[in-house]
Amino acid sequence: MVLEEPELRICNARLRRGGEKLVDIAIADGRIVAIGEGVGASARDAIDAEGGLVTETFVNPHLHLCKVWTLPMMNEAALAAYHGADMGKALRAIDLASAIKAKYDAAWITPNARRAAALAALHGVLHIRAFADVDGKARLEGVKALIAVREEFRGVVDIQVVAFPQDGIVKEPGADLLMKEAMALGADVVGGIPWIEFTDADALKHIAFCFDLAAKHDAEVSMLLDDAGDPSLRTLEMMATETIRRGWSGRALAHHCRAMALYPAPYLQRLCGVLRLARISVVSDPHTGPLHARVNDLIDEGINVCLGQDDISDAYYPFGRNNMLEVAFLAAHLLWMTGRDDIERLYDMATVAGAKAMNVPNYGLAVGADANLVVLGEPDVVEALRFHAAPRHVVSHGRRVDLARMQELARAAGAPSGNLFKNKAARLRPRRVAAALAERQLGAADPAPSA
Repeated sequence: MVLEEPELRICNARLRRGGEKLVDIAIADGRIVAIGEGVGASARDAIDAEGGLVTETFVNPHLHLCKVWTLPMMNEAALAAYHGADMGKALRAIDLASAIKAKYDAAWITPNARRAAALAALHGVLHIRAFADVDGKARLEGVKALIAVREEFRGVVDIQVVAFPQDGIVKEPGADLLMKEAMALGADVVGGIPWIEFTDADALKHIAFCFDLAAKHDAEVSMLLDDAGDPSLRTLEMMATETIRRGWSGRALAHHCRAMALYPAPYLQRLCGVLRLARISVVSDPHTGPLHARVNDLIDEGINVCLGQDDISDAYYPFGRNNMLEVAFLAAHLLWMTGRDDIERLYDMATVAGAKAMNVPNYGLAVGADANLVVLGEPDVVEALRFHAAPRHVVSHGRRVDLARMQELARAAGAPSGNLFKNKAARLRPRRVAAALAERQLGAADPAPSA
């Protein structure tokens, strides 16, 4: 077999579950063309992994990108309401948080979102499903900003923009028309939040509208479901049954589902059967609320479960830096997933499970897959989660991402993105320089707000 002339070679790479064996990875035309000992020796560029773990890049299927770094623009009343022990005031928290949207303007949302996207690249998160609020207050400002950032980072960080009716569709006059405009403007995914409606009948109307709109645009559906401490909430089941009825199986993604923590076991068993039939994945963000979906039970029932960042310094969560290793580290404690197999599963939940949930094409560390890879400084997943440090190198579509440039963007407000890749001819820096760069990346992980 004749291999394509490789453009990039990653040598001395340690693969997951590969033991002490080190391999080389050859990359050409944006794809992995060979994996093995001594492959790609003629490549024009090389990265020495030095025995560090090399894996697929990370995936964040849930981020409210239009809201990043808005917490300094408001008081903490919504934060306190959302984090109440039983999440009984979650709806009140959403009402309080909506006040910021009166100030929405793409002029300041765009630079904030740009910084968050740069942080994602720094931490090897190259696939994001990003929510933009659509309602009478937010209008289409968030959608416009996120579409602009999506285009800036195209080919580096792949961003799916979700048109998200945060304040409802039935109870929010004009939200239906704005949702239609958002999809026509270029949003990628139809979002929903049916549990926020006043009645179950209105929740069903909300769900039906979203699927109608998705069908018109041949788009996927992402819904925030049952995000409160109320065991009577059942919008996850409503969405799952509609998914089956519409023939949308595998194209609808469920987020939060926190009320599941309070469901009786017999109902959860029945619900899991519906989720399997609908091929619905569940995104859990256990670090952003006191309740969370029953992750281990879902996995045991064959449901694909992944992790999301959810928020970065907004009304619902004061931290966050688009670091999925950090999210997995937090989840290990909150979900009591601390055994070696658990930690491997958490790494999957931040990578391959998220890619499956988002239907990312050609994803993986295999010959023929798109060359989206991270080179970590740690030799295994336990150490990777322990330190949750930024990767030493990030490869996007076969090209090395310019991490120094991403660091600049993460620190600065309003700067255009420019060229986000390193010069193809650039060679590997010495290890001590790479280590210093990694330390500086960590220092860039929590930039000051720009708005």
